[in-house]
Amino acid sequence: MATPLERWVDEQARLCKPEKVYWCDGSEEEARRLIEIGMKEEKIGDTPIFQELNQKAWPNAYFHRSHPTDVARTEHLTFVCHPDKETAGPNNNWMDPQEAKEKMRKLSDGCMKGRTMYVLPYMMGHPDSPYAKACIQLTDVSYVAVSMRIMTRMTKKVIEKIGNKEGFVKGLHSVGDFDPDKRFIMHFPDEHFVWSIGSGYGGNALLGKKCFSLRIASYLGLQEGWLAEHMVILGIQDPQGNVTYVTAAMPSACGKTNLAMLESALPGYKVWTIGDDIAWLNVGADGRLWAINPETGLFGVAPGTSNKTNPNMLKTLKAKKFFPTLFTNTALDTDKNEPWWESLDGDIPKSLIDWQGKPWTAGQESKAAHPNSRFTVSIYNSPTLSKEFDNPKGVPISAIILGGKRTQLIPLVVESLDWEHGVFLGARTGSETTAAAIHKEGVLRRDPMAMLPFCGYNMGDYFRHWLNIGKRLKHPPKIYTVNWFRTDENGKFIWPGFGENIRVLKWIVERAQNKVNAQDTALGRIPHLKDLDTEGTGVSKEKLEKLFEINPDNWKNELSDIKKCLEQFGSRTPGEIWAQYEKLEKSLHGGA
Repeated sequence: MATPLERWVDEQARLCKPEKVYWCDGSEEEARRLIEIGMKEEKIGDTPIFQELNQKAWPNAYFHRSHPTDVARTEHLTFVCHPDKETAGPNNNWMDPQEAKEKMRKLSDGCMKGRTMYVLPYMMGHPDSPYAKACIQLTDVSYVAVSMRIMTRMTKKVIEKIGNKEGFVKGLHSVGDFDPDKRFIMHFPDEHFVWSIGSGYGGNALLGKKCFSLRIASYLGLQEGWLAEHMVILGIQDPQGNVTYVTAAMPSACGKTNLAMLESALPGYKVWTIGDDIAWLNVGADGRLWAINPETGLFGVAPGTSNKTNPNMLKTLKAKKFFPTLFTNTALDTDKNEPWWESLDGDIPKSLIDWQGKPWTAGQESKAAHPNSRFTVSIYNSPTLSKEFDNPKGVPISAIILGGKRTQLIPLVVESLDWEHGVFLGARTGSETTAAAIHKEGVLRRDPMAMLPFCGYNMGDYFRHWLNIGKRLKHPPKIYTVNWFRTDENGKFIWPGFGENIRVLKWIVERAQNKVNAQDTALGRIPHLKDLDTEGTGVSKEKLEKLFEINPDNWKNELSDIKKCLEQFGSRTPGEIWAQYEKLEKSLHGGA
């Protein structure tokens, strides 16, 4: 008799009408076969799915060029289909579940004709972890199948784990005909189901990533009493060998991956990587907050990655351990058959073709690599991978860091007064956009906890959930805001950033261990300057004071903008958050 899983796969196959159905086992041998299929049989237009790169310089590396209309997450075509609009909240696009399914059925009817339907059984989280989830994704392109092998624990053992159970996580994906007008990513949180058509881009097509691990999982966490967060997880080792674990939430372009793989500028300090994007946070039996990274890969932006910004990532990309590593929409140096992107170390190659395959020379207005070009690489390739990465329990979290790109107002580091105040700091998180985001720099975008595009339900309820989690913690982590991006009167960054950020992390660890004192301000607690190790940074006392300057007169617009953000969630914004807002307003107006 067929299992619920087999019946579901058959049902989707009848709808999508693939030429054949192939059940993946997640082995390296299979991954090599899929790469071969992508080089010789599957194409996007006239372009093969994969092209082998220079294996000597970039071991196990392959290039993928996406459809030119399919280069980023399509937030405006991404829907969260709760039975009622209020549950989805103003932070999500909403469609009635029945209407959404009817639309998707029409678009998916016969969408896999002439193609293979790949059945991908995968775990988010270590299979032995009580926090892990067993999942199945269906797809019709080898790029997604191979990428999911890198990003998740793909194995046929997941099929055994699901067995005769109904409650597994489901994902149905097809590239369709890449028509942007027929491109939708639909989430059905009550059914643990994601349905995506028309895109092959990572965030739209690798359904274990943002779609399940954040949007669906955040709602699951609301129901089950845990948090799914857009956060890095890292361990900070001090000179005595003690490791303190922290998480950090930051919107895009704020250095999240660089932080996760930071190369310390302080002797004796080291950072160990557990995750660069997603954290699942559970309250342990000991009353502490424990974190796991549900993923096994790194899906990072290539432009800007260099030996200066992230030397450990370049080592990861050139490691030989895990097969394969993928580069998507970078430029290509045709003489050397190597990927290239803006800010990569060395001279600009003379024989470049851009991300669309056109000849490119230095000085052209357009970029050679797409600004959102990506690498997909196994976290097991990382030289900074923590030995606790595969611990089914996860790691205990001592501090939560919230960051954003702010050229003014926000100090280098601030500690919350307590958990409730920390949740308010997260609720008011904002970041200034980059030119690549909306073609206009310096526009402030509120992004609470860096979760605005990823929270699978009403964000007012999300704030309440955070407050409730805090009530269950006997030993809550301290919560901090950081801002590496404050500028001087000439528009130059005051803080050197990158490896020097370890100095801020050191103070956070020392505060978490109650080794140093702090001073109270209107915004929260900040360091006594003598406790922040800046020796050798070139940051003068005057500049350091500027990094912590709080000018109440300059906060008027900021307070107004925070209020506007909180008001959009109506009565669902918790009273405690409003109380924190009023305290801040009073503190600033009082000149504290």
